[in-house]
Amino acid sequence: MDRRTTSSQTQEDSLTGKTRDEAIERLYDVALDPTRYETLLDVWETAIAPLREGADFSSPRLLDDATMSSHFDRAGAFLDRLDQSSTQDELDAALAPFDMVAAFLFDADHIVAAANPAARALLGLKLGAPLGTMLVNAEDIDSILTTSRSLLTGQAENAAVLRLRSRAKGHFIVVRLQVMQVGAGDQFVLAASSEVSCPAGFSDILKRAFDLTTAEADVVQSLVECCSVKDIAEQRGRSVDTVRAQIKSILSKTETRSQVELVRLALSLMDMSNLTLKTDPGPRLLSRGYATLQERPFKTLTTPDGRRLDYLTLGAEDGAPLLFLPLDYGLVRWPSSAEADAARRGIRVIVPVRAGYGLSDMVTKGQDYDALATQDTLQVLDAENVTRCPIVSLGSDSFYAMKLANRVPDRITAIIAAGGILPMTRREQYERMEKWHRFILAGAKYTPHLLPFMVKAGFYLARKIGKRGFIHAVYGNCPADVDTFEDPEVFEAIVTGSETALTDDHSAHEAFSRMVLGEQKSDWTPLVDALKGKLPVVFFNGTQDPQVPVGTLEEFQADHDWIDYRVYDDSGQLIFFRHWKKVLDEAENHLSR
Repeated sequence: MDRRTTSSQTQEDSLTGKTRDEAIERLYDVALDPTRYETLLDVWETAIAPLREGADFSSPRLLDDATMSSHFDRAGAFLDRLDQSSTQDELDAALAPFDMVAAFLFDADHIVAAANPAARALLGLKLGAPLGTMLVNAEDIDSILTTSRSLLTGQAENAAVLRLRSRAKGHFIVVRLQVMQVGAGDQFVLAASSEVSCPAGFSDILKRAFDLTTAEADVVQSLVECCSVKDIAEQRGRSVDTVRAQIKSILSKTETRSQVELVRLALSLMDMSNLTLKTDPGPRLLSRGYATLQERPFKTLTTPDGRRLDYLTLGAEDGAPLLFLPLDYGLVRWPSSAEADAARRGIRVIVPVRAGYGLSDMVTKGQDYDALATQDTLQVLDAENVTRCPIVSLGSDSFYAMKLANRVPDRITAIIAAGGILPMTRREQYERMEKWHRFILAGAKYTPHLLPFMVKAGFYLARKIGKRGFIHAVYGNCPADVDTFEDPEVFEAIVTGSETALTDDHSAHEAFSRMVLGEQKSDWTPLVDALKGKLPVVFFNGTQDPQVPVGTLEEFQADHDWIDYRVYDDSGQLIFFRHWKKVLDEAENHLSR
């Protein structure tokens, strides 16, 4: 047995001495500041390249030692702490609908994770405080703790309603508890109460609307906040009779007949005072460009295992179907001219949003990501009543196109792969890649156990420096791709489409890792060979592709000479966004109308 394929580490398959120390130091640099990513990339390449040369290419496993893995795990934890700020934004956003009533979130340890202004003012809650500080009776705290444990452990329904007594004012408070997931799937309990907080300036609104005095407006606010006449008298240092006289005057001015009707009117006025334009529903509910792209709503399905599955349709809504597979960057939108041209040609472009991207639920760790990706795509085609169609794929999604064609050969009329790849069967094919692509793809091949950190750090880098900065870094040695990206229509399409992969509050790094670590890192030549003579396969490739440079493309052509290759010197991996017209011309030959 080759010693390098065992778990026992030797000098040939592990970093040692100064090289190891420097790599680990750079690792923590990136964990604390993702903008140092390229420094890690360079140090890592210097350290790992000699090890790749001596590894068994058929089953490599470098740096497979507990110490190195623990450093990567620890660095990943640091990265997660960096991302806590975006998680807090999500927690706060979950409370946005409760602008008038006291609402808060707490975790399994009964620590307040978020509280809106009303909860802070009326219930005495602060971020990071234990739930026991809530201004209700002690026995009611115990009731909340017991009920929340049942909710979080699944021993009760997803929601529960409790009646508590205010420790500040003595009145009853109704609280609804419900389990919700935030961020990467962490569970919290959302508590929304009957305690109402009047918005700033509400007293002035009451005075202007009904010609109330300042004292009368304050009384109305107190009634809305569930105070009794006795409570109001004590708070204001007045007699009960004086407060009753004020309420009588208020009823007359507002033309209401009871305190209940008065409070109802005040709440309605409060709704009006809080009325604003609906906020942007967000890129993962509605794919919306900022210049020339038309907005497109995501369509939603439920998979047999209960996951949410989204997809888009572009072009002609009732046109001939074309399946588009959008690369692991989640590039679900086309340049606006391309989408308009698809509509003019009568093409309905169907774009699945894979698990873990956008709002499509991630698969569990024990599930086969690649198998479910194929199953999900078929469910989308069934939902669109597609019996036969061609596939246009981007980059490494040629793997998924061929996997699908093998699964249902009678439903796929052709595969058109823009910037397509084929099985990487030679060590040299990894060594030829530009450093950014080699860092990830060779990492998947040689150090798969360390890849999740590398991918997560890359996504965090993109979030920090912006998508333009990230594209310029990754494709910096490919002038054609940089030039393509800077076309205004292409820029809008890539930035908008990739919102399924990365936004301020969402990162598809886990799904990205699962794809790269799947079947495509092995030799999937049988998938390719099985299609020979069965359906047309056309590859559009650019000679400036950082993942498939000319030497690798020539090997593809020699290994699979039955594929129709169209090669362009003015393009790189983003060839579809430069030559989409030629891609659509070819696709039209294979549509089922």
